[in-house]
Amino acid sequence: MPKLSQQLRDQRRASLIKKHSGKRAELRKVLRDPNASFEDKLAAHEGFAKLGRNSCSARLKRRCRVTGRARGYYRKFGLSRIAMREMALRGELPGVRKASW
Repeated sequence: MPKLSQQLRDQRRASLIKKHSGKRAELRKVLRDPNASFEDKLAAHEGFAKLGRNSCSARLKRRCRVTGRARGYYRKFGLSRIAMREMALRGELPGVRKASW
């Protein structure tokens, strides 16, 4: 199990991403606009810098909801491979069965 501080840091990042997503979308729209002036694009870059690094979605580390494990994460379930296997064997994941051939 990872340290609590790592899990809290990722939760803080997720809240910042959600909070600033609209502003980041507007700034990204200005940067991608071919008709925008150089000054507007420069102001958009400065706006990104003011928002901070942790409001960028690329910095979010997805973690297992049960254990907090960051590696072996399945997005569809929101679980790590270990937690998913345990829950599937107990029958707690609907529609998931252990493969056998």
